[in-house]
Amino acid sequence: MTKDELKRNLFDDRTRLFCVLDGAAVPKLPARLYEARPANHCLFPGELEPDMVYVAPYLVHLAPDNEFTDWVLENCSGKNWGIFFHSQHSMTEMRKHFRGLVKIYDENAKSYIFRFYDPRVLRKYLPTCTPQELEAFFGKVTNFFAENEEGKSLLNFRLDNDGLKVAELE
Repeated sequence: MTKDELKRNLFDDRTRLFCVLDGAAVPKLPARLYEARPANHCLFPGELEPDMVYVAPYLVHLAPDNEFTDWVLENCSGKNWGIFFHSQHSMTEMRKHFRGLVKIYDENAKSYIFRFYDPRVLRKYLPTCTPQELEAFFGKVTNFFAENEEGKSLLNFRLDNDGLKVAELE
C-alpha cells in the first residue's frame, strides 16, 4: 500500500493512531525515534543493554502530517515492521497495557517475549483466542491493523458482539 492509501485507511477523526514497531525489523529504529522525537515508549521496562535497545518493541503515537509518520508509512509495507492500532486512551495507558502483554510465562514459570507486534504473529494469534482472551488482549484498543501475508494490504481486526471480525482494507 502507498503512504496515501495507508493514511486514508488508518487515520480518522474519532480516535488516535498508534503503532508498535519492532526494533529487530526496523533499521536503526532507536536512532530514528531519537532524531524525530515522536511520542514513544520502549515496551521493555527498565534500563536495557545496548544490544536490546535495537531489538526492543516501541510504542509510537503517529500524528497525521508528521515527518516520522510519513517515513513509517512510506517504508513499512511488506516488511513486517509492526502493527497499528486505534485507541482513544493515552500513551501512558497504552504503554501499561502492552507492557503487560509482551512477557508471557509457561507452566514452569519460564518467561518468554510474546512478539504480538509482529504482523505474522498477530494474524495467527487473534483468530485462536477465546472471547475472554480477546477482551484482555484488546483492552482499550478498538482496532488492530496488520499487513496481510503478501504485505500488499491491511487487515483490520476488531471486536463486536459476535467476537473477532477481520476485514481486508484496500
